[in-house]
Amino acid sequence: MPHGFFLTFEGLDGSGKSTQLRKLEEWLEAERGEEVVITRQPGGTHIGDRIRKLLLDSKTENLAARAELGLMFSDRAQCIAEVIQPALAKGKIVLCDRYTDSTEAYQGGGRQLGSEVVLELHKAMCGGLEPDLTVMLLPDFDRSLERARRRNARKPSKKGDENRFEREDELFYRRVFDKYCEIARREPLRVVVIDGDQEIQDVHRRIVEVVRERLRERQD
Repeated sequence: MPHGFFLTFEGLDGSGKSTQLRKLEEWLEAERGEEVVITRQPGGTHIGDRIRKLLLDSKTENLAARAELGLMFSDRAQCIAEVIQPALAKGKIVLCDRYTDSTEAYQGGGRQLGSEVVLELHKAMCGGLEPDLTVMLLPDFDRSLERARRRNARKPSKKGDENRFEREDELFYRRVFDKYCEIARREPLRVVVIDGDQEIQDVHRRIVEVVRERLRERQD
């Protein structure tokens, strides 16, 4: 039975991950003729988009940290069942904007729930499905946070209010950033870190280099 390739992008908002995901999609389709499925978390399904609206809307108040954690995994379980697993079973490449590393960073680190509860829920809710490769973008912390807040302040209204997390203070985001670094140290084979403030095209070339090598290993 064919098995596809599952690649996730991680990093703070403002790190450039969405831009790099789209550039990689274009390269995979144009240069390699690969069939690519794009998804995101939270969201990516009808149910997931409703959960996303609740989680990210700045009007959502008094949401307990563990309730937030549960919603993140409910969204993820739906996306796995509806999008990710069917695509992988058909041998497709799946590019996902955020996955469990984000939950470990934002809820485990930022909300201070710790990694253990996140990883246990991952086993239970996701069947332990791990990415084949995670690209983690970690540019300068201060610049990344500034870009994220500036970008969200000028988002068009038709996309809705997704600024709830951007209202958190710098200490919250520092805990998120530190947890990302901890994950990268813990899983160096799966996670490839691209740090520093590099040009978009330079980052893209580095990602292509890594992905090309991993896909070659998949074929061997």
